[in-house]
Amino acid sequence: MFNVFYVFIWLLTLLPLKVLYVLSDIFYFIVYYFAGYRRSIVRANLTNSFPEKDLKEIIQIEKRFYHYLCDLFIEVMYQINMSEKEIKKRVTIINADIINDFYLQNKSVMIMTAHYCNWEWLSTLTLSLSHKNSLHNIYKKLKNKSFDQFMINLRDKYGAGTIEMQDLFKTMLHKRNINELASYGMISDQRPSAQSIRLWMTFLNQDTAVFVGTEQLSKKFNYPVVYLDINRIKRGYYSAEVKILESDPKNTEANEITEKYMRMLEDKIKDEPEYWLWTHKRWKYKRDIIS
Repeated sequence: MFNVFYVFIWLLTLLPLKVLYVLSDIFYFIVYYFAGYRRSIVRANLTNSFPEKDLKEIIQIEKRFYHYLCDLFIEVMYQINMSEKEIKKRVTIINADIINDFYLQNKSVMIMTAHYCNWEWLSTLTLSLSHKNSLHNIYKKLKNKSFDQFMINLRDKYGAGTIEMQDLFKTMLHKRNINELASYGMISDQRPSAQSIRLWMTFLNQDTAVFVGTEQLSKKFNYPVVYLDINRIKRGYYSAEVKILESDPKNTEANEITEKYMRMLEDKIKDEPEYWLWTHKRWKYKRDIIS
């Protein structure tokens, strides 16, 4: 079944992206109006996150989100046949030399980003780094082995690598021991598992369990932490700016880095909420129940 899916998608993505966006417009009507994919979850997440907005405003954001979600699917699949030259044209990396300067100081780097805009195209950052093949995307293994390998191949296409979450610590130890510099890209807005919750904070007007793994690793190794801030310029075009979160993690207060990251992300979402992944059950856990 997966092979049929792959052949179909491979052939489909030979079409220009502007043509595929026409399909995205069609998919939007099907997904939003007919299938109603996770619409109750999205509506609840938006309503709770923006209590100051009335139902009309919430529905407007909701529709823009679903329209972008269809674009996102098209863009990720399009990467199958997208050349290095084209993705460099579509994703502009700003301030990559911040990471390169840390490399010159013989420091590896932790990168914090989020499920915002097209995070899958951020692997193009590797093309702007002085140490080729030094970017590693950290991911959680998918249940479907074929689709898991499919996503790994997409993320590795331009020279980045992938490391499964459970292998990250030992990989970081190994690379440090052989003095190999690397940047570790972490999607840090995800919901932690119930047993691993270490921090709660108010985020988008809700009591939120926060993932602290990136900060813990940065302190363990004393690797500087940067935030990869992605913006959608127009359909099919993005900019991604490297911003320093912390140069010396060991000398920070507990949770300082994580809270700074979450505030930056919160400001981004409030500014353009349609580009965050609202279908995720981000607030599944409640503090009074878990605690």
